[in-house]
Amino acid sequence: MGKAPAGRDNKNRRKQPSRLRPKNAIRKSKTNDKPKDKKKDKKRNRKKFTGDKKIKSNDKKNNNTKIELAPAVKKKKKEIIFVQWANVLQQRSFFVNQYESANRVRLSSLELDSLPETCMLELCQSPAQNQNTTGNLGEHVKVAFGSSWKEVLCGKYLKQGKVDTGSPALLVISASALRSLDFLRELRNLTQDCHPAKLFSKHMKVEEQVSMLENRVNIATGTPNRIKKLIDMEVLKLSRLAVIVFDMHTDVKGYSLFSLPQVRDEFWDLYKAYFHQPWLEGKLRFCLYGPVPINLDETKSETSDD
Repeated sequence: MGKAPAGRDNKNRRKQPSRLRPKNAIRKSKTNDKPKDKKKDKKRNRKKFTGDKKIKSNDKKNNNTKIELAPAVKKKKKEIIFVQWANVLQQRSFFVNQYESANRVRLSSLELDSLPETCMLELCQSPAQNQNTTGNLGEHVKVAFGSSWKEVLCGKYLKQGKVDTGSPALLVISASALRSLDFLRELRNLTQDCHPAKLFSKHMKVEEQVSMLENRVNIATGTPNRIKKLIDMEVLKLSRLAVIVFDMHTDVKGYSLFSLPQVRDEFWDLYKAYFHQPWLEGKLRFCLYGPVPINLDETKSETSDD
């Protein structure tokens, strides 16, 4: 038998009653059209109500049981002040804290007890202590070297066995070349007969500094990176070195020799390599020149221990 055309099949499907149609073809009735069962709604509401009551009863039980929490510990804010001319104890505590925090090392009690009182230079003992001593580093240095300051800091001739070439008695370390030049201006009265050594990289070549250190040098100023490089080259010698001045000046952003990231790392590399052990042995004296941040809590504890 031949097949019926497709158009007739579609007409026959339309004429079929709803009972004979497939399930997918039956339209779903809207939910609003269904009659609501009031009994079922009442049962649901009762269940919700009883559930709320149970929750409330549990809340009451929890409220009756008191939970004691530990009191929150409030951290005390560090009371920090800046001292223009810090004394020996203040300078030493600040420098040791900076060394330990930067290098993640703790100095033993034996090492700290072995430090002599003269390990730090107290600049406020100068004759001009009652006046504004800013810019008078030369006067402070004279007091530090005592009666021999003129021979040590102003002499211009080499002495065999006593004064070697390129061996300064005073070394000033700062964070920048501009600060090194500022110190040279303050030390101008001591550098008229014997020229100082400029040990920084800005506008200064290593060859020029090497030729400069072939003569007698009493005073040298510079930055940590170039100072270490010249010591490694065995051009800058430390046989006469007695006092090292650390610049505490902060720049516009608040960075100093101990906080400026790259310079700080270079400084501690220089210190650990050449200055740490002589300082512990009492062969070197350090000086923090400028305002020093002091923690009042630490100073109170030190005074109470004494």
